Amino acid sequence: MAAFLAVVRIAIVRLDKFICDATGLTRSLAKKALHRGDIAVDAISIKDPGFKVTDGMQVTLAGEPLALPGTRYLMLNKPQDTLCSTIDEYYPSVLSLLDIPRAELLHIAGRLDADTTGLVLLTDDGQWSHCVTSPKKICGKRYRVQLAEPLIDTAEAQFAAGVQLHGERELTQPALLQRLSATEVLLTISEGKYHQVKRMFAALGNKVVGLHREAVGDIELDPSLALGEWRALTEAEIASVRG
Repeated sequence: MAAFLAVVRIAIVRLDKFICDATGLTRSLAKKALHRGDIAVDAISIKDPGFKVTDGMQVTLAGEPLALPGTRYLMLNKPQDTLCSTIDEYYPSVLSLLDIPRAELLHIAGRLDADTTGLVLLTDDGQWSHCVTSPKKICGKRYRVQLAEPLIDTAEAQFAAGVQLHGERELTQPALLQRLSATEVLLTISEGKYHQVKRMFAALGNKVVGLHREAVGDIELDPSLALGEWRALTEAEIASVRG
């Protein structure tokens, strides 16, 4: 997947901060680059860390242009054995799949377990991410679920009424269950409790053996994305969460 930068307008910002935000360098390393004469603004060498950068100025590091990442909204088709976190000793982070600058700045809006595949949303817009994950927001998540045993006849009614999860005092919020076969279903939930889908079926005496998220709200996983691939969200997809 090709790297990209979002279009971004900047206010007046110190040159050392601009370098840090654009490259991920620490403030100390940015100042060392300035001291060495590695930084130029509009082709003029600048060593002053407090130099003011404004819109339209071209900043380079050792001749390579720098740019701020801007606000990004992405979808990723998560493969198995990856984690929706930044650090783990066993599995790589989904952020390692993104060939874009400063991927570590992205929020993972709605996490999936290591063995769960499918739609993951990523952004550096904290308010937008909150709209996806906040329990106060109604943002349904649809999963395709493979089960170890045939589903009981009363499953749809039980999920619609709410399920008592082990260790929970309250029932789950009503969920929509669509039966595709005896052992394959679509499940849409509006919450994000720990291992919720697996625990819901466990409460019915069944076991999830395959779990794939297909949609979050009105955002559907792009069928053209192979596992591990990503793309930027469209304006309509971004707006659907805010709405």
